[in-house]
This record gives sequence, C-alpha cells and structure tokens, in this order.
Amino acid sequence: METLALFLLSTVPLVVPGGPVHKYSNGTLPLVMWHGMGDSCCNPLSLGAIKKMIEEEVPGIDVLSLMIGENVIQDTENSFFLDVNQQVSMACLRLAQDPKLKGGYNAMGFSQGGQFLRAVAQRCPSPPMRTLISVGGQHQGVYGLPKCPGESSHICDWIRKALNNGAYTDMVQKHLVQAQYWHDPLNDDLYKKHSLFLADVNQERALNETYKKNLQLLDKFVMVKFLQDSVVDPVDTEWFGFLKTGQAKETETLQESVIYKEDRLGLAAMDKAGKLVFLASDGDHLQFSREWFNAQLLPYIR
Repeated sequence: METLALFLLSTVPLVVPGGPVHKYSNGTLPLVMWHGMGDSCCNPLSLGAIKKMIEEEVPGIDVLSLMIGENVIQDTENSFFLDVNQQVSMACLRLAQDPKLKGGYNAMGFSQGGQFLRAVAQRCPSPPMRTLISVGGQHQGVYGLPKCPGESSHICDWIRKALNNGAYTDMVQKHLVQAQYWHDPLNDDLYKKHSLFLADVNQERALNETYKKNLQLLDKFVMVKFLQDSVVDPVDTEWFGFLKTGQAKETETLQESVIYKEDRLGLAAMDKAGKLVFLASDGDHLQFSREWFNAQLLPYIR
C-alpha cells in the first residue's frame, strides 16, 4: 500500500515567526513521532527518512517513531480502522514504559498524528511532553476528504461513502478513524453528541479541567499549515481554525472560535504566554524541503 509520503521538495516557506524553546540542562530531549493516515512508523519514504534526517542533524538524539500494532502492516491498517481512543491509550502505555522518556520528551505529529499526540498531552502528562509540533494536523477536524494519492485511493473512496452516509452512526464512529475527527458544521448537535474522539479532546461536550491543565504544561505548541494543501479540508484546521457553525463556506480562526473565547483548552492563555507558534509552508500536504524543516522545526527539538 502506498502512503501519504512526505516529499522533501524544494518549497519556499512562508513563516509566522516564533522563537524556539530553551535547551534543557540534561541535553537534547528525545523526540516521539506519530505518522499520518495510511502511513507507518518506519516507511523509508516518509517517517523512516525523517527519522534518519533528524538523527543526522541532531547527533545523539533518541527518536521514537510510534508503531500502533505489532508490525508495519498493522500500524498502517490501524491508521484507518482502529478506534482513536484505543490508539492514544496504546501510545501512552508505550511512552510510560520507555525509560529514556522519564525526563520528558518533544513530540512531532504528521497529519492526523498531530491531533493524536495532542490527545496524549491532554490525557497522559507522565512522562511530560515539552514541545508539541503538529505538521499538518487537523485540530478542529475535517469536513471533506478531497484527495488520497497512491494505492490508498480505493480505501479513501470507501471512507468518503461511509462518511457521507452516516459519519455519526455507532458503526462508522467505532470502526473508522477519520469519522472520529469528522466535524460537520451543518450538524453541530450530532457531532457533539456522537463524535467519539474529537468532541471530547476539544472540550465540546463537557469541560475536563485535567485536559486544560495538562495541555498548558507544554512549553510550546507549534502548528504547521500547508498553504496549497489538497488533502485537508478546510486547511484552517491545521492552525486550529474551522468552518463557522451552521454553514460550510466561511471559516474562522482559532482566535475567533468558542474554544478560544471560552478558553476551554487553555489555548488563549497559552497564546498570551507566547506558547503557540503558527508556521506555514507554501506546499501541498506534508511537502517540505529539508532546508525548510531544518530552519523552522529543528530549533524546537534541539
């Protein structure tokens, strides 16, 4: 199965400035990575290449690329079909059992791995996540699945039909990962009531003070948006924005949203404290150059 490859293209980045986190006294922190839909922990064309690149640029760094399952095939299949809450629990257990992470770690999630790692930060504060880098993550969910390249396209065709026919039915919610962050602005009540993952981690049903407290423990929350993204709809979700409720055309920024105005996740407080960083790359989904990656993301994990 082909994956959503991280093509290291020569793109010209457009960046919203933000300073890197400070170095810790015990040296470079380990880095935990989580891949996106249809990908795996160790694909040599995607996260395998990213892991190697980071190890070359930051000598001595420990990089853990999460495998959700017993092997690469399960890891790939689980990115489509394993309940997200179960995946997050598996990741939390894996991190808690790793002695290298006891002093803390940085995290980098690609595509849906971005919001999954945010759930880890909110639900599992030990070991402590210091910096979260979300590369094309969909933090307010998606309302569309416009493109899925390679051999995964037939799976995406099936996913589209399932989402269109009933994203919030128990069967679809429990067995389709993308349904758990499907966010229909035209059916807000259904979304809040039946979304098994996103509505919970975004505090849209009830206020969990632990989620809010834990997320604010981050030193930095870095979000990368791809300005020519043909996979994520709407692309504003990569900066925690989304479509305005009740229609499907106009979008709003994070700062205009109820989540921010009511500070349900502590994002407003984090913003005021300079903990939120918004970066942009002028490319398609997960397409960036090594030069851009080194200049814009490496400072947050050194």
